[in-house]
Amino acid sequence: MLLPYATPAAAASQVAGTHEIFIATTRARAKDKAQVFDGSRSEALSLARVTVTVPPDHQTGKIERPTGRVANPAKYFTASDFVPYADQQAFVAAMRPEIARRGGRVLVFVHGYNNLFDDAVYRITQIVQDTGFDGTPVLFSWASGGRTVDYVYDRDSALGARDRLEETLWLLEKAGARRIDIIAHSMGNQLLIETLRQMAIEGRSDIDGRLGDVILASPDIDVDLFKTQMKRYGKPDRPFILLLSRDDRALTISQVIGGDRPRLGGYTNTKEIAALGLTVVDLTAVSAGDQLNHAKFADNPVMVKLIGEGLKNRQLRGDQAGTENVLTQLGRGLGNTLGQTISLAVTVPGRIIDVTLGQ
Repeated sequence: MLLPYATPAAAASQVAGTHEIFIATTRARAKDKAQVFDGSRSEALSLARVTVTVPPDHQTGKIERPTGRVANPAKYFTASDFVPYADQQAFVAAMRPEIARRGGRVLVFVHGYNNLFDDAVYRITQIVQDTGFDGTPVLFSWASGGRTVDYVYDRDSALGARDRLEETLWLLEKAGARRIDIIAHSMGNQLLIETLRQMAIEGRSDIDGRLGDVILASPDIDVDLFKTQMKRYGKPDRPFILLLSRDDRALTISQVIGGDRPRLGGYTNTKEIAALGLTVVDLTAVSAGDQLNHAKFADNPVMVKLIGEGLKNRQLRGDQAGTENVLTQLGRGLGNTLGQTISLAVTVPGRIIDVTLGQ
């Protein structure tokens, strides 16, 4: 359930933030209107917008999920004002003034395996709230079944959504986006990289110059497959940011399912991956908010703030000269402010940099 059956009124002073989330999805409409979209696939791309508020006592890296059928905005993430758009023209018309008001910046989030629709909406809201991203947030939600037994179904659903994700990116361009940053998590990276690969084949790999930072968080992709994808895509003009962790238990399970082939999000040969045009950030030493260590990019307070500062200042980059200084600059004070110190191993072509943030 995303939309509560009843919501007590809450004054603006009673919430920490209010976010308008634009949505493009390949999910089918749910029979229960409160669920909005379920895990079934739809051939049509559905377009919508939803408002989500964040409670005043929200903790960075957490999602205070509502329980029951009555939401309390003063305590939980609360969705309201769901607006479906009849066609692409209406969607673009609604986004255009919002994108213009926010300086032409857009952040697209592509969720991972075993995610229900409400999971994805809450996660992008938490990311936008905690990073302080001031552009327009857009959720691309593919038809995940939302069950652990749906791994193969989810993988096929993700790959089947490639054309729709590309279609969504061009809609953002049509709506006036000047810079499109993308964060993909887990299996959502298979969808993203396949989409960028097919756009490269079309000769438009950078969305006609609008592609900003691409963050691959805990990607559930076979390493050999990723190498072939990147060889076809080519080295990106702005290095992709790969966030991996060698203690990611979810990817360990995925590796077993995939014939014991290593997954990109847990790969140890970071120099090999950096040579493809990526900046590789090893989060193994970073504490996680879940037992699987699979969402450190969003649930570790220092990491999510670091990503936010990097996006805000357009300083997430992969050149050897600037990476260490940028990370140190962005991370200085974050650990102290949030009560954490974290260590990162950052790999750029030909070099591994050890960085401690919060000192």
